[in-house]
Amino acid sequence: MSPGKQASVSEAAAPMAAGARLETMRRRVRLSRLALFTAIAAGPVALGVAMMSGPATGAAAPTAKPTAVRTATTNADPAGYAQLFVGAWLRSSTDDADSAQARIAQSLAPDVELPAAAADAQSKLQSVTAVRSVQREAGRWWVTVAAQYTSGQVRYFAVPVAADPAGGSFAVTGAPGVVAGPGPVRASKSPYSVAVPSGGDLSSAVGEFFGAYLTGSGEVDRYLAPGVNLAPVSPASYTAATIQQILATEQAAAGTVPADGTTVHVLAQVEARDADGRWPLAYELALKARSGRWEVAALESQAVQNGGRS
Repeated sequence: MSPGKQASVSEAAAPMAAGARLETMRRRVRLSRLALFTAIAAGPVALGVAMMSGPATGAAAPTAKPTAVRTATTNADPAGYAQLFVGAWLRSSTDDADSAQARIAQSLAPDVELPAAAADAQSKLQSVTAVRSVQREAGRWWVTVAAQYTSGQVRYFAVPVAADPAGGSFAVTGAPGVVAGPGPVRASKSPYSVAVPSGGDLSSAVGEFFGAYLTGSGEVDRYLAPGVNLAPVSPASYTAATIQQILATEQAAAGTVPADGTTVHVLAQVEARDADGRWPLAYELALKARSGRWEVAALESQAVQNGGRS
């Protein structure tokens, strides 16, 4: 072939090759769009795959930034701080400002004046107990503290306390004030209304259980339902434990042992004895029937300490 003809063929082939490449790119774009629309219809997971496998000319997805996590700080209850202050304050006096109690009171509340206690006071402070804490606003609390005297008198003091945002530091911001004590709350009706016979199977099971639980007489495990883990009081607190009364919430507790798996809830009144006297105690229990006998499924007051259930 002559050089002129070769040049003509080359010039003609160039546009054809360019057109072929353009058509190939168009097909790729159409296929990418089709895949994208199909992924949208299929759901978010398929859409993510389609975006990852799309044309190389697509813009890269922005890198996700880590989200800052904020943890809320709960202010500590200053009840113990106020209780410590009231105890030291009531035991101190301006006549002896260098005493240990006076120094404690002044360190907890430097701006609060000490009382002037009479040297021959007949009734002495016996104990102090924080009974109520109220947060008025951020960083400000009112704590009510009960002070019991040897005469039997009880006085209630309201103490203003400031706390830092983290709840790690406190300060008594003013002198305590004598206030009325909390009033009694009318309790709701007890759910235990079914009397359990004293000589029945359930009473016997409960009596034997407390004999082992409180006095160490026998093994506690033999009175427990399968899977229940309950350790006895150690060392044994009493020399004897006698059931005074048992009330239940279910009628099934008052009759013969029902079918296996039946569960009842009871309130047991127990009289415990030791060298120092007799002590009326009360316990809430759950019992479950199995093989014609009652077994302790939970000691409710112990269960809140994660010790009455498996």
